[in-house]
Amino acid sequence: MTKQTNKVWFITGASRGLGRIWTEAALERGDKVVATARTFNNIAALNDKYGNQVLTLELDVTSPEMVKDAVAKAHAHFGRLDIVLNNAGYPLISTIEEANTDDIRALYETNVIGPVTVIQAALPLLRKQGFGHILGTSSNLGHLTLPILGYYCSSKWAFEAIHESLAAEIAQFGLKVTIIEPGAYATEFGSLELSKFLTGMEAYKDFIAKFMEGMKGMEKGNPTATPQALFKIVDAENPPLRFNLGSNNLPGLKAAYADRIAAWEAWDEVSRLAQ
Repeated sequence: MTKQTNKVWFITGASRGLGRIWTEAALERGDKVVATARTFNNIAALNDKYGNQVLTLELDVTSPEMVKDAVAKAHAHFGRLDIVLNNAGYPLISTIEEANTDDIRALYETNVIGPVTVIQAALPLLRKQGFGHILGTSSNLGHLTLPILGYYCSSKWAFEAIHESLAAEIAQFGLKVTIIEPGAYATEFGSLELSKFLTGMEAYKDFIAKFMEGMKGMEKGNPTATPQALFKIVDAENPPLRFNLGSNNLPGLKAAYADRIAAWEAWDEVSRLAQ
């Protein structure tokens, strides 16, 4: 297979935040993009600016029918898909006790089931092509947890596991997988404006207030600094399975895994008794 210089992207959640920045950056470098969003009007202006370079489609990733239709239209329009980027998602702000099953289910429908639906729709086409790169926007919280964000973290842990298994399954077809793991960025998503808040119980109000105050002081990266790093990943002959986006993730990840290993080792004697 000859290496594609001008790539064709399929991007979910392209209307704002990192998804919008990556969409426009890919178009600016001469790539073609199928930009999708839940609300078409939020991406319609891309047509005026980029013309035939872009195909804009309304897409709710929780609708399997819409996903299948969008992926098929995208492939038919440009003749191939080089990169499938699952970027749509949102955080749920809630203690474990407060969230109801409907809210948890809705979170998983968007953050986990939706990306899987996109992957399942795209894979037959990518396999037939014999090339393709599946990217998934996860988070550093795909390895760590924070209070009040437990359900969001859990959706990203699931997202990570699915993509790691996927990578092992589809390498035989010449297909690649990379999990993008952003830290905190100064986007609408990073500011939590797009979050769903569930904070009603008096017992947690002080705890939540302190947590949210602490979040305000968190250092946030510049989202417009991210495209070149993303391009290095998609242009690489052997891209990584996981990629930390930003400079603040690695120290926290090292500390978290060191703590886990220390705890496992401290209890190893008891563990061995259970064998």
